[in-house]
Amino acid sequence: MKDAHLAPMDLASPQLLHTPGPTYVPDAVRDAMGRLSLDLSDPRLDTLVRDCETGLAALLGTREADVLMYAANGHGAWEAAIANLVAPGAEVLVAGSGFFAEAWALHVEALGGVARRTPIRPGRALDPLAIETALRADTAHRIVAVFAVQTDTASGATSDLAAVRRALDRSGHPALLVADVIASLGATPCRMDEWGVNVAIGGSQKALMLPPGLSFTAVDARAMAVARANPTPRAYWDWDKRKSPLLYRKFCGTPPQGLLMGLRASLALLRNEGHDAVHARHRRVAAMVHAAVARWGEAGALALHVTEPAERSTSVTTISVADGVDVEALRLTARDRYQVAVAGGLGPHAGRMFRIGHLGAVHPGMILGALGGVEAALRDCGIAIGEGALHGAVEAARERD
Repeated sequence: MKDAHLAPMDLASPQLLHTPGPTYVPDAVRDAMGRLSLDLSDPRLDTLVRDCETGLAALLGTREADVLMYAANGHGAWEAAIANLVAPGAEVLVAGSGFFAEAWALHVEALGGVARRTPIRPGRALDPLAIETALRADTAHRIVAVFAVQTDTASGATSDLAAVRRALDRSGHPALLVADVIASLGATPCRMDEWGVNVAIGGSQKALMLPPGLSFTAVDARAMAVARANPTPRAYWDWDKRKSPLLYRKFCGTPPQGLLMGLRASLALLRNEGHDAVHARHRRVAAMVHAAVARWGEAGALALHVTEPAERSTSVTTISVADGVDVEALRLTARDRYQVAVAGGLGPHAGRMFRIGHLGAVHPGMILGALGGVEAALRDCGIAIGEGALHGAVEAARERD
């Protein structure tokens, strides 16, 4: 007999996927990924790669940086940044903002670098003043780069990268600014050149509406010079080699054609909607989720984890739960009874939070469906919630019309 929990997955109707990655993949992207692969000498493959590089550069807000792509997830792009910039024993400053900033710091240490950290402020974005203070204290300029995560999907907080650049400039420190925009690109603005970001790292399975497996890094001339002077042995991750016009060297092997075809389609969807309109849509659906959670929280069992409204992400909302609330039972009920998949807490937040993703190809109707499913699951699990959450979400959407 089939496990009852797996039965809903066999339904013809799709599950509503509201995790912060992977995200819903639109039909146009799935169709593009299903096309036949091209011979490596086919000029259409050159055009495909060039279209992806150009589209990513526009979304990242750069005219200056080289866009390099990898058949890897975001952790692979993290490793590429470390391998190219951080010689053994070299130091980086990791801005404390949550689970993924700490994970990046551990990645640095695993590869032989030294990771200094600024303090994490629970429920808050990173602290630019703490970055400035740490850089001023580094009078020997041992710190090669500041690593900053724009949106931490564990905490649901979005940090101000322009403020990080201002902190760097005020300190007079020559460190590079390396930004993880994996969970934010396409959901919130990225202005790499304007903000003085030297390296930006992104991935496919978030607001770019692709399956996991493709990551990319935009590298400016200053960061590339640091990489060229770095003696760390590397091959697959080497930025300089990937600047080659030869596709085989550009991808250090065969390009991931299906993902590239999907990426070109997703970038076209974003371009046709208009990047400003895409960001506005994300703000609207995020406001709907925030309004609903605020209503649920009136009964005392739930609360928005990010305490400052301006720091709440447009990609994902993290919801704290009171002691005694069984988060996994809630998630299981939402997924198997109502076909709404939401994420749990990560690291120290495991079992204490759940997360509703609202990035990528998400519109208000989809969010209302997700909120309805979550509310039904909350009630089924006997979790106390306030009334009027869906009404609050609708009102939040109407306020942004």
